[in-house]
Amino acid sequence: MSTFDEWYAQPVLTGKLVRLRPMVVEDAEGYLTASRADDAGAEVFRWLALMPPADVEEAEQQIRAALAARARGERFAFAQLDVVSGAFIGTTSYYEVDPDRRALGVGHTWLTHSRWRRGHNTESKLLMLSHAFVGLGAARVVFHTDIFNTRSQAAIERLGAVKEGVIRKHRIRLDGSWRDSVQYSITDDDWPQVQANLSLALQR
Repeated sequence: MSTFDEWYAQPVLTGKLVRLRPMVVEDAEGYLTASRADDAGAEVFRWLALMPPADVEEAEQQIRAALAARARGERFAFAQLDVVSGAFIGTTSYYEVDPDRRALGVGHTWLTHSRWRRGHNTESKLLMLSHAFVGLGAARVVFHTDIFNTRSQAAIERLGAVKEGVIRKHRIRLDGSWRDSVQYSITDDDWPQVQANLSLALQR
């Protein structure tokens, strides 16, 4: 069983495609480039509560906001790096970390468009879930997504997560409207099958 402090630590997690490490302000240039790659920034950021950064200064502001959330114990953001090139390709986070109940969330994720459907997101989720269930001894991992984001819902369901319901007026969208969120979970009972599913998906 992990210690309390380990739940709030951010180890470097490395696979064959993706390396996850704590995001830092110095990532701003890569963050900006990844967010604008293929002129797909609007689609990449469509369901997030922030706009694609217009310049390095805005990229730094978004990273500093994530670091402030880390300092408050609210969210722990990782930089997603391509293992082969070393390029910054997106971010993902742990959030709602609760060591007493052995629970946390995985989300606040975006991935540069050129890495969609290439296994990077699948491996990133496998790394994060493996650390949660094996490294920390989590009993439960949750995911939340906008009720209108059917692409994200399908991706979460492919992981093997169980849909638990809809949380009404859960968050506020960038335009100020209320967002209903679909909530999913994976428990430690589900984990062996989920791990097998993800490992198989990466072999295809």
